[in-house]
Amino acid sequence: MTKSYLKYRGRIKLLAFSIILSWLFICFRLFHVQVISGQYYQQKVKKQAQRKEYLPAIRGNIFDRNNKSLSRNIIHYTLSVNPRDVKNRIELADAISKITGKSREGYLKKIDSKSKFEYLERNLQRDELGALHTASFKGLNIERKYRRYYPHNHIAAQLVGYTDLDDEGISGIEKDYNSYLKGSEGWVYKTKGWSGKVQRKNGLPFKSPIAGNNIQLTIDLEYQSILEQELQKRQKETDALSATGIIMDPETGHILAIASTPGFNNNNFDKGPQELHRIKSITDQFEPGSTYKIVSVISALNTNRVNLRSEFNCENGTYEYHSIKIEDHGKDNGYGMLTLPQIIQFSSNIGIVKMIEKIRPKTLYATARDFGFGSKTGITLNGEVPGKLRPYNNWSSISPGQIAMGHEVGVTALQLATAYCAIANGGYLLKPRIINQIVDNDNRVIYKEEPLVVRKISDKRIINSLKKMLRGVIVEGTGRKADIAGWKVAGKTGTAQKWKEGKYSDNQFISNFVGFFPYEKPQLLGLIIIDEPKQPYHWGSEGAAVTFNRVMQRIISMDDNIKPPLRFYSENSKENYINLAGLPNIPNNPPSNIAMASNYKNEIRVPKILGLNIRTAVIILENLGLKCKLDGYGEIVWQEPVAGSLVSKGTTCIVGLK
Repeated sequence: MTKSYLKYRGRIKLLAFSIILSWLFICFRLFHVQVISGQYYQQKVKKQAQRKEYLPAIRGNIFDRNNKSLSRNIIHYTLSVNPRDVKNRIELADAISKITGKSREGYLKKIDSKSKFEYLERNLQRDELGALHTASFKGLNIERKYRRYYPHNHIAAQLVGYTDLDDEGISGIEKDYNSYLKGSEGWVYKTKGWSGKVQRKNGLPFKSPIAGNNIQLTIDLEYQSILEQELQKRQKETDALSATGIIMDPETGHILAIASTPGFNNNNFDKGPQELHRIKSITDQFEPGSTYKIVSVISALNTNRVNLRSEFNCENGTYEYHSIKIEDHGKDNGYGMLTLPQIIQFSSNIGIVKMIEKIRPKTLYATARDFGFGSKTGITLNGEVPGKLRPYNNWSSISPGQIAMGHEVGVTALQLATAYCAIANGGYLLKPRIINQIVDNDNRVIYKEEPLVVRKISDKRIINSLKKMLRGVIVEGTGRKADIAGWKVAGKTGTAQKWKEGKYSDNQFISNFVGFFPYEKPQLLGLIIIDEPKQPYHWGSEGAAVTFNRVMQRIISMDDNIKPPLRFYSENSKENYINLAGLPNIPNNPPSNIAMASNYKNEIRVPKILGLNIRTAVIILENLGLKCKLDGYGEIVWQEPVAGSLVSKGTTCIVGLK
C-alpha cells in the first residue's frame, strides 16, 4: 500500500461512500417517481403535453304536429382569453372592437382581469370573425358552438320558451324537457407540440357527443299563427289588458294552439316584461261567469230533478236571492217563464239560480269536480295551477247560486276548454296533450302521449241534450256572432265581473266564449278570453265570440282537412245539411243527391258556399255541373248568382274573395 493511498485513504472512502449514497438516493428517487408517485407524474405530463377538450352535443329541436320546425341550432363562435397569456393586449382589443363595434376599453378591462379566464364575446357568426383566428394573438381562444334560434320569433314563444347562453332551457318546453333536448357532451384529447400548437393524434381517447332528442308537439303552426294574430287584433280593438285563446281537438285532447297576448320574441327574451313569458292558460285563474253554467245543467239533469220541459219564473230581470240582487241582461232586461234550454240560450242568471235551488250543494260540487275544476288537468307542462273550488261544507247560503252563475270559483283557460271538450265528445273528460312524441336521432320513439280518458261526466242522452242547448245559444241566443255560415257551431258566452277590493267591479269584466263545431261530431273546439275590454265588448257575445268567429273562419278557409257539413238548397226545402265528416275524401265522395241532380236535371239550384274554403267550394260547384270563376284573394265573402238561384248547367258562378 503506497504512502499516497494511505495519505488519501480517508478522502477516498468518503468519496466512495458519497457516490454510493448518491446512487442509492437516485435509485430511491427514481423508484418514488416511477412507482410510488408514478400516476401523479403521468397526470402532470399529460396535462403539459395533452389537453382534454369537450365536444358540445347538438340540442334537439322542437317541431309542430306537421314537423314544421319551431327551433333551430345556429353555429356561432365564442371568444375567450386567459389574461395572463395575452401579450398584445391593445392590438387584440382593437381587432375585436372592429368586429363587434363595441368600445375597446370594455375588452381591455376584461383582458386586464386577474382571473385565469374571461369571455370576450359570444354568439359571433363566421362572417363576423373574418380573418381572426387563434394564431393571430397569443392567449386568444375561439370556440365553435351552437346557439338556439327560433325562426318564427314571437309565434308560440310562451310555449316553446328559450335557452340561456350556455344552451340550458330556462322557460317553456325548453326548460320542462331540457333533459330530453340537451343530449350528452363528448370529449377528445389533443397533444401540444413544441410550437404550442394543439392537434389531435390517432390513438388518443375520445368520446363522441350524443345529440339531444327531438320533440314533436301537438301544436299546429298555422293554427297558432292565426290565433295569435286574431287575439292581438281583438285586444287592440277592445283596448283590453290581454287576450288568451286555446284551440283543441275534442276527440283526442290535442292542443292545436295556445297563446296569450301581448307576447314576446323568444330570440330577444331579455327585452320586455318577464310576466309576458308565462303560459297564462295554465298559470292564471279567473271567474268564468256564464260559461260555467254547463256544470249547473249537468248537475240538474243527472239528478232527474229537472228536465228539459221544467219552467222557471225569471222575474222579468230582477230577483232577490237571499242577501244579494240577481239581474238578467237579456232582451228588455228580463224574461218571464223560461225552460232550461231557454235559460241557457238566453244566459239567464235568475233562471240558473232558481234551477240550482232544486239541487243539493254536494251534487253541484261533485259535478264540478267531475269536470276537473279544482284540480290540475295533468298537462305535461310545469306551472299549472289547480284553480279554486271550495269544499261544499265551506259554502255560504248564497254560494250555490253564485257558483251556478260562475262566481266564487277560479278556473284556468285550459280547465274550461277541457270541460267543454267533454261536452263536445259525448261526455268523456280527457287529459289535455301538448306533447305528441319524443324521438331520438335514430328515429326511435322514446316517449309518446296517448289519449287518456280521465272519467265519464254523464250519459250520452244528457250530453246530447246539452249540446243542443249550446247550439241554441248560437242560433237564437247570445252567441249569434260566433256562428259560421255552412257550419253548425255550438257554444256558450260568458261575462264575468272581476273581484276588486272586496266586491265585484261594475266596470271591469272578463269576456269569454267557448265553442265547437260541427256540433253533432265536433272537429275543433276554441276558447277565447278577453281581459278587461272596454264596453260594450265586455259582453261575451260582443268581445270573445267575435274573435272565435274570426279565428275559425280563417282556419276553415286555410285547412282542407277540416271537412264541413255541406249546405245546399233544393226545391222542396230552404236548406239541407249533408255531413261529409265520415267520408274519406271530399273530392271523390260528393253527396249522392248532389250527383243525381247533376246527372238527371238540366237546371239546378246554386248552393250556398259562403263560409267554405275555396277548394271545397270549387268541388261542390263542379259536382253540380257549374263553372267557377274566382274574383280576388282570401276568404269567400260573396257569390253570383246568389244561393238558391235556379240556373242551367254550365253556368259560371263568380266567387268573390277578400
